[in-house]
Amino acid sequence: MNASTDTRLSYCGEQVRQVDHDRFLTCLFAPAEVREDLFALYAFNHEIAKVPEIVTEPMAGQIRIQWWREGLDDIYAGTPRRHEVAEALAGAVKRHGLTRRAFDRLLDARESDLDDEPPATLDQLTDYAGETSATLVQLALEVVGARDDASMRAGHHVGVAWALAGIARAVPFHAAQRRLMLPGNLTWQAGLDVHDLFELREPAAVRPVVRDVAQRATEHLKAAESLQRDIPRAAVPALLPVTLARHYLRLLERHDHDPFAPRVQRTQPGRPMRLTWAAARGRF
Repeated sequence: MNASTDTRLSYCGEQVRQVDHDRFLTCLFAPAEVREDLFALYAFNHEIAKVPEIVTEPMAGQIRIQWWREGLDDIYAGTPRRHEVAEALAGAVKRHGLTRRAFDRLLDARESDLDDEPPATLDQLTDYAGETSATLVQLALEVVGARDDASMRAGHHVGVAWALAGIARAVPFHAAQRRLMLPGNLTWQAGLDVHDLFELREPAAVRPVVRDVAQRATEHLKAAESLQRDIPRAAVPALLPVTLARHYLRLLERHDHDPFAPRVQRTQPGRPMRLTWAAARGRF
């Protein structure tokens, strides 16, 4: 982590600090010359990920997603729109030659979020995690200059593990919005009453579903770990989120995969130290 006498954050840096603090912490371990570009990438991700949460009708969400599709056209044409995130992202795209198709995958997946239907199966949820979180990790790898095959493969597994761990922990948050991100077939097999979940009655039947999602996340985490020796040190800042995912998955396991457990939902104070230790070893 590079020290600086100027502690002021850019617009994107402040946005990421406020709404995506885990990723914000990982950015602090990236070289100073790419940190702002990571902030821009993660701020863009927040702009499109929040769409289903702030609109009341799918059409309004589609309009917002389309604005970003056209905004990316402008960015790649060299004429970014006057928008704090768009302008910062344009600089990242230009400096690192970021893959346009990756942004399209992100937008397509976020547009699908406007459909209230939960994923039908765990495989479908895993595919969604690949299109969203894994794609974002692979773009972050491009920013830090780690485009080798091993890093990209690890990035896919890291992204999926991170997303699934996050979805498992976010059950109360989604339930409060009357949204279900858990696989429909697993909720049916567990006898989970979705109305109990939406009323925040903390039904015990949610635990086996969360356990299955967490187990799939752990499989991808281990797949990423198996590639550690082949990955350059430069890739580590983009892959550090999995260090925190590992902790969150262990926390869920210790609490019988109850996403409503207060300790599971509490902000974890040891995150900076976990990341510092991993980054110092060049690991994730």
